[in-house]
Parts: sequence; structure tokens; C-alpha cells
Amino acid sequence: MVMGPTCGLVLADLGAEVIKVEPIEGDRTRHLLGAGAGFFPMFNRNKKSIALDLRSPDGAEIARRLCGSADVVAENFKPGTMAKYGLDYASLAQANPRLIYISLKGFLPGPYEQRTALDEVVQMMGGLAYMTGRPGDPLRAGTSVNDIMGGMFGAIGALGALVQRGITGRGQEVQSALFENNVFLVGQHMLQYAITGQPAAPMPDRISAWAVYDVFTVKDGEQIFLAAVSDAQWKVFCDALGFADLLADPAYATNNDRVRQRPRLLPVLRERLKAWSANELAAIFERHGLPFAPIRKPEELLDDPHLLATGGLADVRLTDGPRAGETAKATLLPFTMDGQRPGVRLHPPAMGEHTAGLLHELGYGDNDIDALRARRVVA
Repeated sequence: MVMGPTCGLVLADLGAEVIKVEPIEGDRTRHLLGAGAGFFPMFNRNKKSIALDLRSPDGAEIARRLCGSADVVAENFKPGTMAKYGLDYASLAQANPRLIYISLKGFLPGPYEQRTALDEVVQMMGGLAYMTGRPGDPLRAGTSVNDIMGGMFGAIGALGALVQRGITGRGQEVQSALFENNVFLVGQHMLQYAITGQPAAPMPDRISAWAVYDVFTVKDGEQIFLAAVSDAQWKVFCDALGFADLLADPAYATNNDRVRQRPRLLPVLRERLKAWSANELAAIFERHGLPFAPIRKPEELLDDPHLLATGGLADVRLTDGPRAGETAKATLLPFTMDGQRPGVRLHPPAMGEHTAGLLHELGYGDNDIDALRARRVVA
């Protein structure tokens, strides 16, 4: 629902022709509610859609012919599923040894590989939920971090495989998995334990590396994140806010001293900072080059002046649901190439929007396509 589509999104935004193969009833993320409502329009721009019944011999044959014309094939099914249709890497590589094949899974091959994985599953078993929540209250991260990053790593692997193919002339299989992605994310905490001998505490209860690095409740109950992560920044912080007494206190002389004194220092800062509003503190911190952040909700980013000024949001056409045909703003890939953000060439496709055109490219005639549609092989 997210991992495979993200992989295709990255390649599509970079300029590849990406063909999304949907079941004839359509990708189910087109109609999800709640937290899933944004999946399809977010992860399926710049793609063409063909709708096939892979369970029918003719549908599987169309898919094999599509794969035979491709540089890269990406799949996001349970282990063994693609082999049932002759769409696994071993089968396709016999006919196309230059093929690069991306397998996007829950787990890399091993004892867990047959388990059903979800982002939340691997966050729980991979230490991320433990690190995110408060002690005794594991909490998943607030977005599909492993699905999205797992798809990104699949795309990165494909790009590396394309470079290697240019040297060797041969393709290869690339595998990316949710669990291993999650373990990569918590690897810094694993090494923290290896180095210190102390288990990493959940983030809300962690021993911070910096003394001033927290969310503060200020005037009128507003909240703002403020930080001073070096001795130089601590001096600027104290000077800007008029805290000369704290700057002169030898107990707070170095960052590590302040970390050790955090239980004593933070209550003092929390009480003093209540004199300012969040906007006043933001202005002070911006003026002095100190790190700060307003506490924002996702919907507020649609009007973010920086994103609007830099082209970080682009209009996409909605294809399904009550707002079908309207446009909404979607986030673009977070980098520039030659000074430009990779943009939207194709809106998220309607289900089967490109079926006829792609079948024509594969050599099917109009009568063939009509017959396939009549038998519900394609839509």
C-alpha cells in the first residue's frame, strides 16, 4: 500500500516511465478511510495505470510481456506470490538477463520471512515504538516511516544496480525490507548500548546529549521547541534572554555540565520562559541564529510560507472519493536536481487509465483488447 508505491514514486519523479499494475477492481488504497485516505494521491503521481487480473492466464501473460519490456520490475507481495504467475526474478531473468528486480518485503530472507509485516509490526518488534513512546507505553511513529524508507532503499538499490548493469551488462535482484529498515533506524541506539553499556531510554525519558533541547510551555499555554546545543549557543541563549546569572554559574560551564544539571536547570528555564509568547521567542531565536521550532500540525504545512515560496508543494488531481476531479497539494521529493525539485508530470492515474495504450504498445489490437475486457482480464 505504501512501500512498493513509494519505490515507484521515487523512480517516477526522477523521470522513469513507471507502469502501475492494479487489480481489475483497482488498488484498494484508492478507497481507504482515515489515516489511509492520502495514500493513493501521495504515492502514485507520475505513473501510468494498467488494470489486470493476474490470476487469469491471459492477465499473467500480459504482465510477463510488460516485464519483458522493462528495465526494472518492482513487487511488494508476500514471498512466493510472484512465482505462482511466472513473475518472480528467476523466471523473468531467463528471458531478460538485464532485468533489475526489486523485491520489497516485510523481512529479508531468514527465520521471519514468512511473517506478515506491517509498519506498526516492525516498529514494535524493531525497537522504534519502544524508543518513541514513554516508558511502558510503546508508540508507533506518526507516519509510515518504514514503508516510505523501505521503498526509498529499494529505489536506491535499483539505481545502484543500473550503474552496475552499465558495467557488467547483467541485471540483478534487489531486496529491501521493513524490519531491516527499522533496525537501521534504531542502529544508533544499539551502538549507544554497545559503547556505554547502558540501554537507550525511550526518547521522552532519554538522557539528552544537550541540556537545552526540549518543548517548553510558554505564555498563554503555547508550546515551542527551543535548543542550545553547544557552549557558544548557550552563551548566545543566555545573552539574548537576559540570563546572565545562569551564564556565570560554574555548574553550567560546559554542555556536559549542563546535561548533568538538567534536572535543576530545566525547571528554572521553564519558569522564566513563561514570560514570553511563542512568537516572541521565535523572533528572538531567529534573530540570534538559535534552533527553534513552532509545534505544527500536518494540515498547517499546506500554508507554510517556505514550502509555498520554494515550490515544495505541487497540485495533483484526485482520482477517487468525494473530491474526485479536484486538486490538492502534495509534497515533492525533498531534494533538488540542477536547482529544481522533481515535479509532477502525470497526475495520479485513474484506475486502468492507460490500459488500452499500453496493450497497444505490446502488440494487442482493438479486438483483442475488447475481448480481454469482456472476459474481465483487463479493465
